[in-house]
Amino acid sequence: MKRSTDRGIRRAAIVVAVAAIAGLAAFASCSPLAGSGPSSAGSALDPALVAQGKSTFRYDTYGDETFWTDTLRMQEPIASAVSPKTALSVGLKVDMDTLPASLVADIKAGRVNLDDPATTVALLKLGAVVGVVGQVDANNRLTRVGITCALCHSTVDDAFAPGIGHRLDGWPNRTLNVGAIIALSPALTAQQKSVYSSWGPGMYDPRFNFDGKSMPVVIPPAFGLRHVAKEIYTGDDTVSYWNLYVGVTQMHGHGTFVDPRIGASVHNGPENLNAAKLAALRAYQFSLEKPTATAFDAAAAARGQAVFTGAGGCSGCHVGAELTDVNSGKLHAASEVGQDPAYAQRSATKLYRTTPLRGLYHPPELVGPYFHDGHAKTLADVVDHYVTKRGLSLTPQQKSDLVEYLKSL
Repeated sequence: MKRSTDRGIRRAAIVVAVAAIAGLAAFASCSPLAGSGPSSAGSALDPALVAQGKSTFRYDTYGDETFWTDTLRMQEPIASAVSPKTALSVGLKVDMDTLPASLVADIKAGRVNLDDPATTVALLKLGAVVGVVGQVDANNRLTRVGITCALCHSTVDDAFAPGIGHRLDGWPNRTLNVGAIIALSPALTAQQKSVYSSWGPGMYDPRFNFDGKSMPVVIPPAFGLRHVAKEIYTGDDTVSYWNLYVGVTQMHGHGTFVDPRIGASVHNGPENLNAAKLAALRAYQFSLEKPTATAFDAAAAARGQAVFTGAGGCSGCHVGAELTDVNSGKLHAASEVGQDPAYAQRSATKLYRTTPLRGLYHPPELVGPYFHDGHAKTLADVVDHYVTKRGLSLTPQQKSDLVEYLKSL
């Protein structure tokens, strides 16, 4: 396989973080949105722009079919080997609101073969597979396939069955096995498939295609972004910057992304991912509020808040309404927060951002893992990490209460 094709295939990484924007003058060629940081507290979002962005988020592939179809040939394994049961097993979701009543009745009655890939093609024809856009001809043959932002940054509420329900836009799909899906491509080598297959559910490496290093990170939420100055774990920039990065370099959509800080200069086809789409996409993302926490002990959470601001010392970095000091322009060295520096070294900042605390615990969809690399499997692990790192003397009760407070955010 030619080196250029190899690099292209490594771009087969799907969307991981629809969340950070363009603003630095050095990005003039890739960042058409001036002032695209967080909205001010009193500003209202344009409903028309939000509606346009909703469509972009859910259905716009930015022309990335030229990659997923023409280069990776993903339509071949989908049509021949991916049944609905297989699709659900790797975390793909089905939007029940797109299903005709007759089909719903047939599924409930067991009259639909969920082991047949042809059923998956029929679901794609209906536009029912969240984040995947398939073109199906008159003979019910899947001819082209592309992906959208919603693939990684939407899930469903399982209202119909596990993996089938109403959409939850902005919620990270933590059961989505991106690598396993990419590894289905017949265009990949065995070595490439091995790397992708190693990532696991809810994990994705948005820099693998640039340096060939495999360091997958946890797929982050795309809700609660409106008042956060910088997104992604390393705080490289704000929301449309990252939307453009992902759209062009990861989804492989049509457009241009240039950032000399990370040696990125990518141009794919005609300019499809333009300023109007980025502005609308950002507006829709800004409209997505964090979920309301319900699964916590209110009395314990109240005690935990006192630990958070007191003995735990958490409020030293988790400040303000968004509980992050990134809004004041602060980032942290890996040693300061007890994280592996390797991933940060691949970024523009070489540092880590204090994560805004939002929607941390909303079972069954949001139950961890935590930190950029997911090494804290539970919120109790997060607390233990900082107790050890900072040499804190918290009682078991204080730690338990602090966990309940984190669940409430």
